[in-house]
Amino acid sequence: MERIKTDICVIGGGSGGLSVAAGAVQMGAKVVLLEGHKMGGDCLNYGCVPSKALIAASKRAHAMQGGLGVTGVEPDVSYAAAKDHVAQVIKTIEPHDSVERFEGLGVHVIQEFGRFITKTEVQAGETIITARRFVIATGSSPFVPPIPGLDSIPFETNETIFALREKPEHLLIIGGGPIGMELAQAHRRLGSKVTVIEGLKAMGKDDPELAAILLENLSGEGIEIAEDAMAANVSGKAGNITVETTDGRPFTGSHLLMAVGRKANIDKLDLDKAGIEHNRTIKVDAGLRTTNRRVYAIGDVAGGLQFTHVAGYHAGVVIRSMLIGLPAKQRTDHIPWATYTDPELAQVGLTEADALELHGHKVDVARFEFKGNDRAIAEGKTTGLIKVMVVKGRPVGASIVGPQAGELIQTWALAISSKLKMSAISAMVAPYPTLGEVNKRAAGAYFTPRLFDNPRVKRVVGFVQRWIP
Repeated sequence: MERIKTDICVIGGGSGGLSVAAGAVQMGAKVVLLEGHKMGGDCLNYGCVPSKALIAASKRAHAMQGGLGVTGVEPDVSYAAAKDHVAQVIKTIEPHDSVERFEGLGVHVIQEFGRFITKTEVQAGETIITARRFVIATGSSPFVPPIPGLDSIPFETNETIFALREKPEHLLIIGGGPIGMELAQAHRRLGSKVTVIEGLKAMGKDDPELAAILLENLSGEGIEIAEDAMAANVSGKAGNITVETTDGRPFTGSHLLMAVGRKANIDKLDLDKAGIEHNRTIKVDAGLRTTNRRVYAIGDVAGGLQFTHVAGYHAGVVIRSMLIGLPAKQRTDHIPWATYTDPELAQVGLTEADALELHGHKVDVARFEFKGNDRAIAEGKTTGLIKVMVVKGRPVGASIVGPQAGELIQTWALAISSKLKMSAISAMVAPYPTLGEVNKRAAGAYFTPRLFDNPRVKRVVGFVQRWIP
């Protein structure tokens, strides 16, 4: 049994773990990185990267419907070739997350799963690592609920569907959240029939008014969306699968995708041996420290928002604490997220409902519709709405549905993280014509009643016009 002593041991080679390892080693720390599966984790191999690549292929197919003076044609879609594009995108990005790159940076990479054997030691294969600090960054996996009959039926998750080469004739998706909806639209545009079966409300974590706009658009593309449809039983065989809901509704298709949520990857860690409290996720404090002061947890295993960019943000928090010794705490009010459907749906900070519950009558909601944006009109993409929640002149949340919402939300993420006022957005000069003008117009909508419907302003203007030469 080999023994290693190091400054930092990172358990998990996904986006968060890789960010910690790269940052720490380049700042002079000795780093050991443990990864027993694929470098790059879920994001590169089964999540963000392959899903966006498949969405890109589906957009090409959808664009062939024509419009704006262009005659539409039926796209000749090769589902296998679209999957080849997905594989090529992963292959292109892989070197950035590879063992070779990190070893080149000076990280000692061990390609084994790590588990705690004491409060200060982790074993990975035939190696025992003692470290001053440990960082758990093992991410999450698809959660598969114990639906009767599911254990005897073939089904896909996000970890398997990108390897599927034969286009589903009719894809059933259990789960109407971001993963389910992104893959629903991508498959519909690539030629599959699609039915989404959601036990509660589709896109239920987002602003309901904006989610309704998205869902109407998805329904318009031919996606069947069944809400309040809790799956109670699964039956059939490959190519002929039926999902029956608690209210007796049957849905039959050729393939089944489970997209009901995520579970933290903590089963292999032996956390109890390290004195680390956990339930479904690992208990952490505001600085992302566990109940073992030597151990931090970041990303999905730490609970909260489960996004790649959150794991990267967490990495910066713990590096500041571990390496520089400065106090560092996570915050969530400035974290944006986006669903990459068409139209996109994005959020940062408080939704309208959350803001009203927290701040009551102090909240002003500024609204602007994409149909008032000249660039959206020119491109025939006018379906969209932005809402900005404002308290005492500062934005506390923004919700956007529309083209490039994931890009547009970044302005509000910056405003909230830097505590900017609405006047800063309104003073920004945006190039014309761009979709980005919707942000400025939303800020303008906030100031409009304060300027144009304000008797005091009108009195001042009247005085200046009458008496100031």
